Amino acid sequence: MVQDEPKGEVVPAAGTTTPREKKPNVFARIALFIRQVFAELRKVVTPTRQELLKYTLVVLGFVVVMMLIVYGLDVLFVWITANVFGVPGS
Repeated sequence: MVQDEPKGEVVPAAGTTTPREKKPNVFARIALFIRQVFAELRKVVTPTRQELLKYTLVVLGFVVVMMLIVYGLDVLFVWITANVFGVPGS
């Protein structure tokens, strides 16, 4: 037997042929899912205004850096292809 992490339930190990418990009906599973969703939402912490500003600046900084990298690679590849294949009309 193997210990299941989330609830500590004992479940059969892979490859064993022990009978399983009957699953609850569809409505009970939906109700369980909704209860679990609300339990997870209670754990969410809303960032403060200062944290939100900091996160926004980090994201914008990352986007600018990625734009510069992509632009630099684009210019590099245009230069390489112009030199390898020649520029028509020049």
